[in-house]
Amino acid sequence: MNTYVWLIRREFWENRAIWICPAVIGCALMLAALFGRVEVAGLGSPEQNRAMAGMALFAFGIIFFLVMTIYSTWYLLDCLNADRKDRSVLFWKSLPISDTAMVLAKLFTGLIAIPIVYFAAADLSALLMAFIISLRAHSSMGSALWQPDLWLQLQALWLYVIASTAIWYLPLAGWLVLISAWARRAVMLWSIMPPLAAVLAERLFLGSHVVENLLKNRLAGYLAVAFHNPGPISVWRLLDPIGFFSSPATWIGVLVGAALICGAVQLRLRSIEL
Repeated sequence: MNTYVWLIRREFWENRAIWICPAVIGCALMLAALFGRVEVAGLGSPEQNRAMAGMALFAFGIIFFLVMTIYSTWYLLDCLNADRKDRSVLFWKSLPISDTAMVLAKLFTGLIAIPIVYFAAADLSALLMAFIISLRAHSSMGSALWQPDLWLQLQALWLYVIASTAIWYLPLAGWLVLISAWARRAVMLWSIMPPLAAVLAERLFLGSHVVENLLKNRLAGYLAVAFHNPGPISVWRLLDPIGFFSSPATWIGVLVGAALICGAVQLRLRSIEL
């Protein structure tokens, strides 16, 4: 366990953008709250103010989520390739650390550690912005931002999103680390070209869309599997963990992701440098 902890720490030491990017976003949002125009009036009923406050806090989290998605994707695509570029793979192979541990540590960093950092930054930024806005905005709207149940729902939502996206997008993460372990250069291009070629070849020679539909369902099907249809503004009614974990698509994706990760480990075993 200590080995994995130090390997993950190493990723944070070598990839400072993991914490610098969310810090920059948080500072920018707080500057906007401090010096921007704030004209938020109460909408009337406490229920309306509460709904508006919930949407505002959720929007803060969405900003961090979008940036985190882009950065995590790039991190997973570059993590093993970068070790070969700077030849640090030779140093790590000289240590009593298995290639499996190295790959799993990088995978954990990209799927779990980075999202936790971003959502912690989102929480802290939202808390500070709520304090600033509550001082500058209309009193009824400001008080609506300080609802314990609302903050508890946000924490439950973030934790559920971290766990469920790590599982649902495991095949994508496995594909990215596989390409990172194999490609000598142009990793972004190699990650896109094989799926695109498969889609075009199937459409051209078979006239079907099986591969395209599989890719679309995996990339865009997360919300339909992990959440109920939007209803009243309540996270407890929105989350659908039973439907997510009972879906065959979830576990098929886990098996495919595990196979791709095993492939990345085997390529790592045979790699030395670019």
